[in-house]
Amino acid sequence: MPRPTRATPQVRTAVIGAGSWGTTFAKILADGGADVTIWARRPEVARELDRAKRNSGYLPGISLPATLRATSRLPEALAGAQQVYLSLPSQALRDNLAALAPYLAPDVTVVSLMKGVEKTSGLRMSELIVQNLPVPQERVAVVSGPNLALEIAKEQPTAAVVAAYETEIAQAVASVAQNSYFHTFVNTDVIGTEFGGVLKNLIAVAIGIVEGAGYGANTQASIITRGLVEMTDFAVAYGARPETLAGLAGLGDLIATSQSPLSRNNTAGRLLGQGYRLSDVIDQMRQTTEGLASVRPILELARAKGVAMPIVEQVRQVLAGTLAPRDLTPQFVTDGVPRGERTTDDANGGTSFRRTIQRALDQLRHGRRDS
Repeated sequence: MPRPTRATPQVRTAVIGAGSWGTTFAKILADGGADVTIWARRPEVARELDRAKRNSGYLPGISLPATLRATSRLPEALAGAQQVYLSLPSQALRDNLAALAPYLAPDVTVVSLMKGVEKTSGLRMSELIVQNLPVPQERVAVVSGPNLALEIAKEQPTAAVVAAYETEIAQAVASVAQNSYFHTFVNTDVIGTEFGGVLKNLIAVAIGIVEGAGYGANTQASIITRGLVEMTDFAVAYGARPETLAGLAGLGDLIATSQSPLSRNNTAGRLLGQGYRLSDVIDQMRQTTEGLASVRPILELARAKGVAMPIVEQVRQVLAGTLAPRDLTPQFVTDGVPRGERTTDDANGGTSFRRTIQRALDQLRHGRRDS
C-alpha cells in the first residue's frame, strides 16, 4: 500500500454508498491521509468493510486501508464530517438526501461522485443536492473523469477533475481526494463536468451496441468522435465551456467508458447488440447502469434547446425495440445532408471541434491545470 502523499488526518470525510465506486473512493481518501468513514446500506457489508477491510461483493481481491471505518448507521457516518462524498444510484438520490439532511454539519462540503440525471426532473445530481440539502451551491462539488473503479482500486495511476463554483472549494476537495496513484485537477465548470459524466454513458452504450452487433474499430472510433460532438453541443447549450468536454470529464471519460469491459454501460450495450432484450440486460447487470436510465431525460433536455443528438436518439430506438442494433451506425445524421465537422452551430455561438481539441492541446503544452 502506498504511503499517503500528504498528511491530512484533520479532514474528517464520509462516503455515502458502498458500491464499487464508493468503496474505491473511500480507499482513495484514506490512502491520501484523510479520516474516512464509509456508510453501507446493508449491515453485513458494513461489517465486512469495517472488520475485514474488504468488499468482496463489489471489489473482490482488493484490500482496503486499515484506517478505513464503516457503519450502516447514517448518524455515525456523518458525525463531524467536513466533506461528504455521495456515491448512490442517481434515481434514488432524492430520497436518500432527505435521510442525510438532519445529520450534516453547518459548514459541510458535499461532493457528488455520481454520473446521471434524475429521470423525472432531468436535474443534475448537484442540482438535486442543492434543492434537497441545507447546503449552498458554492459548497457543492462534483468529481468526474476516466475513473473505472476496479482499476483505481488496484492502484493503477489515473486522473480526475473536481469542479465547484468556487475555486477554493474545488481545491479543498482536490487536496484531500488525491494520493500517489490518483491525481485531481480542478475547474469551475460544474455544468460541463457533470454533463460530461452523464453524456459519455450514452455514447458508451452506443459503442457497446455496435460492438455486440459485430462492428469493428472504424465504426467505434467514428461513434466516439461524433459522440463527443453531440456531448459538446448539448453541454454548451446548457452553459458549459466546450474545453471541459475535451478534458478529463469529457473525452477522457468517454474513451475509458466506451472501450473497457469493466464499463457497465459498454457491457449493457454489448448485450443489447447481441440481441438480448432490455429487460434481460437490466436483470444481468448487478449495479445501476446510468446510461440506460439517462437516455430519455437527456433527449428531452436536448429537444428543449434544439440540440440534435442522432446517435443518442438511435440508442433510444434500440432500447425501445424499434431499431435493430446493426442499423445504428450508418445514421450519423438524420437527413443525409453532408455537413462540416463542427461541434455546434456557429449561429448559436458554438466553437469548431478542431478549436476545442486545440485548446486542450494548448493547455497540455503550457502545463496548465484543467480549468
